[in-house]
Amino acid sequence: MGVEGCTKCIKYLLFVFNFVFWLAGGIILGVALWLRHDSQTTTLLGVTLDDREPPNTFYVGIYILIAVGAVMMFVGFLGCYGAIQESQCLLGTFFTCLVILFACEVAAGIWGFVHKDQVAKDVKHFYDEALAQAQGQGEKAQKAKTVVKTFHDTLDCCGIHALSAVASYLTAENLCPEKSFTQAFTVQDCHSRIDELFSGKLYLIGIAAIVVAVIMIFEMILSMILCCGIRSSVY
Repeated sequence: MGVEGCTKCIKYLLFVFNFVFWLAGGIILGVALWLRHDSQTTTLLGVTLDDREPPNTFYVGIYILIAVGAVMMFVGFLGCYGAIQESQCLLGTFFTCLVILFACEVAAGIWGFVHKDQVAKDVKHFYDEALAQAQGQGEKAQKAKTVVKTFHDTLDCCGIHALSAVASYLTAENLCPEKSFTQAFTVQDCHSRIDELFSGKLYLIGIAAIVVAVIMIFEMILSMILCCGIRSSVY
């Protein structure tokens, strides 16, 4: 005997929420893949200095997002199927998966908030080391200049701060992007551009996480109500 009345409405409402959850998982997976293969971040994090690669903290977060998106799609499908089939076992498994996902998301959110500036800080430190080495002579200096040039061309910036950005056009041996004399006074420093690049992407991830968390809370409530309704209808 199937559920009736308000419980039946909850059943289809849960199906809709799960479908949205499945779509959200697909969107997160797509955004994570886009961030992983974004031309700016790929170029910046693909250079090497003294056989050392830039910090991979950003990519670790992206790989976690890819895994979360894939798991969300699986859990969303499980919830849809469980709701339509009115299966207490599937709904119970779905609820357990949601609780685990929600706990992981809260933990990741806390970690991300505490370390939100760490990615940009590590990349800026890597850039500063390359810029310092580029001032010297020899093979190491030439490799460092290639790294610095990559940063400058990719982010359309120059120097560590605003004053050094202008001064670099006079002393940086063509490391800065080509600009006219007047444009040289308006060019952004690389520290600011690195902050903009990574903070903008972190805000995008944060907004997606909040939306998913709200959907998950509603789904946990609805799945429990439906599970109780199915049990009542059986007896």
